[in-house]
Amino acid sequence: MKRRKNTKTHEAFRCTNCGLERESLELIAEEPLLIRVDDKPYATVMRTPGDELFHAVGFCLGEGIIDSRDDLGNIGYDEYSDPNVIDVWLQPERRERIPDVLRRRSFVSQSSCGICGKQLVEDLYQKLSPVENSLEVEVNRIFDCINMLAQNQKYYQSTRGSHAALLLDDQLRAIAFAEDIGRHNALDKVIGRALMTGKLSIAKILVLSSRNSQELVQKAARAKIQMVISYSRPTDLAVELAKVLNMTLVFPTDGSGLAIVCGESRIGTANAKVAYHFM
Repeated sequence: MKRRKNTKTHEAFRCTNCGLERESLELIAEEPLLIRVDDKPYATVMRTPGDELFHAVGFCLGEGIIDSRDDLGNIGYDEYSDPNVIDVWLQPERRERIPDVLRRRSFVSQSSCGICGKQLVEDLYQKLSPVENSLEVEVNRIFDCINMLAQNQKYYQSTRGSHAALLLDDQLRAIAFAEDIGRHNALDKVIGRALMTGKLSIAKILVLSSRNSQELVQKAARAKIQMVISYSRPTDLAVELAKVLNMTLVFPTDGSGLAIVCGESRIGTANAKVAYHFM
């Protein structure tokens, strides 16, 4: 089987006093992996390509599908050698002991031609609408947004073990904040709070303490968020989805720099006072 690349190159922009300059940006790859147990789809997980067999075994151990190697009858890629589909077959006696576990399946999305990042983006695009283009933020204010998130983080200061999410309106006023051990949980909480308080309709910017993945872009798009600022680089699949949904993805780089991965039209550079160096 052909070796998969676990990084991909995307065009991005670096901000300088002269405006935006194109650069190449290497991002971690993100692809869906379908794990089938005894020929039945069990779960789809997002991962970086590589070590799929080990990934599936570790997943099965963590889920309680197996307790040891002896519980496995066989494991391998599907019959068409699709690198994004792994088949796990259990020993008959193990299968009989865990009927409840096998019924506890995760949401699965699979196309007839296999499962891949491109197909996933196309499927999601059918269910999500591109966001509006009614926002512009001066480049110098991006770091204000990041600092606002840090200032609100209470648990991280003492535990170093939490993620956070912050929603802002077009005037960079805080709408809602949430903190949780999980980055997905933090985003769900902050969107839920904004929805229940009647403020989600004015939310324009999302700031994340984590990297940005396809699932987080999907959640933000459902909330009609136009710009997502993350602490670190997004995955390549997050960028692909953000592009088709007309979203802006931004993250700070080393040396007080700023990288704009897509949606650069929402970033104003006319009043930039600091040179931002892309790293």
